[in-house]
Amino acid sequence: MRITIVGFFILFFGARAAFASHMLIPMDERQKQHLKAYGIAYWVLDKGVEVHWLLNYRGGSFAFQNIPEFEKECLTRGVSFEIISDAQFANIQAEIGNPEINMDDIKLEKAPLIAVYSPTVNERGEEIQPWDDAVTLVLTYAEIPYTVVYDEEIMTDKLPKYDWLHLHHEDFTGQYGRFWAQYHTAPWYKENQKRQEALAAKLGFNKVSQLKLSVVKRIKEWVSGGGFMFAMCSATDTYDIALAAEGVDICETMFDGDADDANANSKLDFSRTFAFRNFKLKTDPLEYEHSTIDNTVGRPANTLTDYFSLFDFSAKWDPVPTMLTQCHTRTVKGFMGQLTSFTKDHIKPDILILGETKSYNEVRYLHGNYGKGTFTFYGGHDPEDYRHYVGDPNTDLSLHPNSPGYRLILNNILFPAAKKKQRKT
Repeated sequence: MRITIVGFFILFFGARAAFASHMLIPMDERQKQHLKAYGIAYWVLDKGVEVHWLLNYRGGSFAFQNIPEFEKECLTRGVSFEIISDAQFANIQAEIGNPEINMDDIKLEKAPLIAVYSPTVNERGEEIQPWDDAVTLVLTYAEIPYTVVYDEEIMTDKLPKYDWLHLHHEDFTGQYGRFWAQYHTAPWYKENQKRQEALAAKLGFNKVSQLKLSVVKRIKEWVSGGGFMFAMCSATDTYDIALAAEGVDICETMFDGDADDANANSKLDFSRTFAFRNFKLKTDPLEYEHSTIDNTVGRPANTLTDYFSLFDFSAKWDPVPTMLTQCHTRTVKGFMGQLTSFTKDHIKPDILILGETKSYNEVRYLHGNYGKGTFTFYGGHDPEDYRHYVGDPNTDLSLHPNSPGYRLILNNILFPAAKKKQRKT
């Protein structure tokens, strides 16, 4: 009898351990909450548990140790999951490891510390502006924690505390988003300019444009040291414009109190920029456009026809761009912004194009390296609001839980957690 009981327990616990050792978070069409699934992956990492990012396997699925607490959290957040045995997970890894199959298993080891560069916020961490920001919206929806930083934190060297930085749709040229023609009498515009000028003076600068240039250069140093920078909308082109125009006055009187340099375009230095070259500044201050980097003007697209395609990369040999383009579809609905897309002819040859609309000769999503760090630029304002105007309400992401456009943002959030692969030469 004793041998029978011992044998029973051995069989019972052995079978149980083999049956339920991993959780698989599918990221294909079976996933009910794609965006919240990223929050689960981040939460598991924050608990000190390693996450497997299964590139190109069922839409870029996640897998990790099966713990009852993790099951409960998935149920609470509405995230679809499957319980698989050790043997099943080993079979998945064997399939992924086949050199003939374009998949890979990337281990995520530590939840990155996230900072969002954004103007003044209220006590709930929400923007005090008449528009919203897609990244803060999706971070909040996915329940991924972040810290808001702005010019004062950058200038007092707080940035090295963080692994990943998002640049809110800032105008780093000091021209207040080129909103002057339409909104210069609006109370919010006047208050913003007053607040920006006061902050510049507090930090020892005579002009807002001078402060913004210094901020841009500090961020550039942080990236060079190994930081991961992500930017959308006008924070992409104005970042490089500020770098290229260092030492050149490109702001008209209504922005900084004196005239701009009439020969500014001939004085731009493209060797300083991250992604763009050979662009021309828009010199009319009444025009809602900064430069020829943006391909918004004249595009024949509309909400029914505007789509862009994601590139396919080799997961085993190009894991970085493969991570950044994980999605359950290769065709993504387009969306506009102050900067909607990047004119392809102005992109430097060493920049990796992740998504483009070939028919318009434009790039929507790109990635590059600088020093030990990286930067990713994503055109447009809100992936689920085609033409987001000042004053429009925030997008309700509960209506878009499987948004491909928002998934691309969250790929960037997890990217810094990936263990660098050691390859044989």
